[in-house]
Amino acid sequence: MTGGAPLPPVAVICGGGRLPVEVIAAAIENGRQVVAIAIKGEADPRVADYNPTYLGWGQIGKLASLLEREGCRDVVMIGSVTRRPELREIVGDLGTMRRLPKIIASLAGGDDSILKKIIRLFEDEGFRIIGAHEVAPGLLARPGTIVGRDPDPDASRDLALAREAVMALGRLDIGQAAVSVCGRVIAVEGAEGTDAMLERCRAVRDRGRVKGKGGVLVKCAKPGQDMRVDLPTVGPETVRAAAKAGLSGIGIEAGRVLIAERAETEALAKALSISLWGIEPLERTDQAGEVSR
Repeated sequence: MTGGAPLPPVAVICGGGRLPVEVIAAAIENGRQVVAIAIKGEADPRVADYNPTYLGWGQIGKLASLLEREGCRDVVMIGSVTRRPELREIVGDLGTMRRLPKIIASLAGGDDSILKKIIRLFEDEGFRIIGAHEVAPGLLARPGTIVGRDPDPDASRDLALAREAVMALGRLDIGQAAVSVCGRVIAVEGAEGTDAMLERCRAVRDRGRVKGKGGVLVKCAKPGQDMRVDLPTVGPETVRAAAKAGLSGIGIEAGRVLIAERAETEALAKALSISLWGIEPLERTDQAGEVSR
């Protein structure tokens, strides 16, 4: 509630994974009316509990009409999208056809480029893309030790080194995670994602290529990360993969990384002896060109 008036409805466009369901639930708990839109072939079946409208890639016009009809100006885009749509999937309703040149242009470029173009598409229609954390702030990692022990000197060294590596990756729009063991970066995230990177770590360790026990995974937002979309996320699968890779802890950038399925993630980390730490961000330059921490 703001000044006694109800908050306007927010549209949540749901990709894959459990996180969109958690965002919807948290938004409702925080007093927002939610209009759920499920992407066909991507959205988690549990989104059905919130009576979503299911839309395919060729129904952009229908989406815009729905948002107008429901009085939604604020839009959250959350969840995974496993593939880029093919052109034949995009050619759909009349509203989509009218927007087709802009839509096609949005499919070119790296991940950051695509997201910025998609945001611009919505903004051109008069909508406002907001971050999931704005309607569900409780999903963000908090500073300090979340699960397990405080980092010892070795873990602190690995956290600092992996964090530096992630910052370097982010400046090149490559990835958002890195692994350091005994003062050496042994893996950085590429297009395959965090869990696949951790599987590489496990395989390297099994071959005896990594000396020493323990080690940490660090996951951070990219320098200049647009907080409205594609915030990095950790969840139960991240914890499982870190344990299989023989790591002892996970550093998560406080205030800029989401924890999905928090209760399960924290319980699993405790059971597998994986410490979770909310780490302070490095000095970075944000999108406005200002230095922040």
